[in-house]
Amino acid sequence: MSRPEGVRRGIPDYVAVVCCARRALPKGLLVTKPVVLIAEQLSPATVDALGPDFDVRHVDGTDRPALLAALAEADAVLIRSATKMDAEAIAAAPRLKVIARAGVGLDNVDTPAATTAGVMVVNAPTSNIISAAELTVGHILSLARRIPAANASLSAGEWKRSSFTGVELFEKTVGIIGLGRIGALITQRLQGFDMKVIAYDPYVTSARAQQLGVELVSLEDLLTRSDFITIHMPKTPETTGMIGAAQLQRMKPTAFIINVARGGLIDEDALFEALSADVIAGAGLDVFTSEPPTDPRLLSLPNTSVTPHLGASTAEAQEKAGVSVARSVRLALDGELVPDAVNVAGGVIDPYVRPGIPLVEKLGQIFSGLARSPLTSLDIEVHGELQGYDVSVLRLAALKGVFAPIVSEQVSYVNAPLLAQQRGVEVRLIVDDNSPEYRNVITLRGALSDGSQLSVSGTLTGPKQIEKLVGINDYAVELAIEKHHVVMLYTDRPGIVAIYGQKFGEAGINIAGLQVARSEVGGQALSVLTVDSPVPDDVLEAVHTAIDADLLRQIEIIES
Repeated sequence: MSRPEGVRRGIPDYVAVVCCARRALPKGLLVTKPVVLIAEQLSPATVDALGPDFDVRHVDGTDRPALLAALAEADAVLIRSATKMDAEAIAAAPRLKVIARAGVGLDNVDTPAATTAGVMVVNAPTSNIISAAELTVGHILSLARRIPAANASLSAGEWKRSSFTGVELFEKTVGIIGLGRIGALITQRLQGFDMKVIAYDPYVTSARAQQLGVELVSLEDLLTRSDFITIHMPKTPETTGMIGAAQLQRMKPTAFIINVARGGLIDEDALFEALSADVIAGAGLDVFTSEPPTDPRLLSLPNTSVTPHLGASTAEAQEKAGVSVARSVRLALDGELVPDAVNVAGGVIDPYVRPGIPLVEKLGQIFSGLARSPLTSLDIEVHGELQGYDVSVLRLAALKGVFAPIVSEQVSYVNAPLLAQQRGVEVRLIVDDNSPEYRNVITLRGALSDGSQLSVSGTLTGPKQIEKLVGINDYAVELAIEKHHVVMLYTDRPGIVAIYGQKFGEAGINIAGLQVARSEVGGQALSVLTVDSPVPDDVLEAVHTAIDADLLRQIEIIES
């Protein structure tokens, strides 16, 4: 990382991580109280939580001209899902310091544009977790006792008690895929029915599972043993379609599957075929690949329980969301720590440190992509000239990068340490001036639950501060970090590059960059490839077999 001329060496306060710089007011504009603009219907409790210190105004966020006009004097704006806070809206708000989304999703907020403008973005990531957990239990009960079908029959004037014999939950086995906060809440509730809970989550330690009274198992074991399966995973390229025809075939014919997490985690075509052929007993769905669903087939099956994405649709969840973001707005406008900030606004982090934030986040994603078992401890090592600066933000960036691809909840720079604490991960920030090859090098070095260790190193080079991967474990490489990478570990021998090059070429996968490193002649070799597009699983498997790889992982970098 090259040092800019005249850089200040001030040590920013920890609050700099999550608080935005105050933006200059237009000349001649005097407002006695900060203006908080409410652009959608929110509960009275939201306004009460704001308190008397703000000039609270209202506008219809779907009326674009009215919204843009009202934003001109707004210090904060509170929205739900209908108001679009895009680059145009942010540009129309020269005083704006915080955008608060009363809910979880941020599809209607241009977070990069907000960050560039120095505007904090906050949401309410935990407001709906109880509602989502309870809806999951509701689907399980509906399927077990055939409530939707019985209701439809009786509403049609029929009395067919014998047609709707169900099953008890007592002593049945429920398999939870994804043991995050919602998974833990479901565990507590279903244990009250005397159900046995097993779970698959490659990023949860056995100690955490034991604390919850859950048996950690493989996905294969979970599929074959469970009477009910519920999915609570983030939607990523790796998890999309994770339950397909092969997985459904492994389930018991009496088993049910439930998804209230993200549409697309279950292959809907495969699910329709499995339900139609009685491969499984039924399914409960609150989310769909496209919403509203464009394919009505799943909606009309007698062995499905379907709801229109109601996971957060309770009065309590909506009120919690409003009150939560109102409190965040108060903190943000007071310049205090904001727990639910999802971006780092510029202006207070030292300019020499700031370019390292996205680099370290990406190193964290690469680390998670390569880890073979759950993380138990993590060192963030900062070597070189950066040792003279406050680099505490890099610790948060590393944790955000590590956890973002592997947990279901949205990860921010502030909740990332909490996620580490909940999982029993010990975290240290180590800083020194020893960096013989580069001006600065940042290494993430972690211990995994299987006893192995993993390290990933990166740096910024040249006037354009190019983000580069420069090391994996003891292998030295130097490759620009791009969106798609494939990492392979195998026994070094002639012809390997030609073998996997041919396989990728035959599949139409272009290799844009390549670095090969090895420990010794005939020893272990590491290849890191940059590819222009995602590699299908069958191609990866073919390459894995062809080169007899000890490790083959595809990594997709998710931009914040």
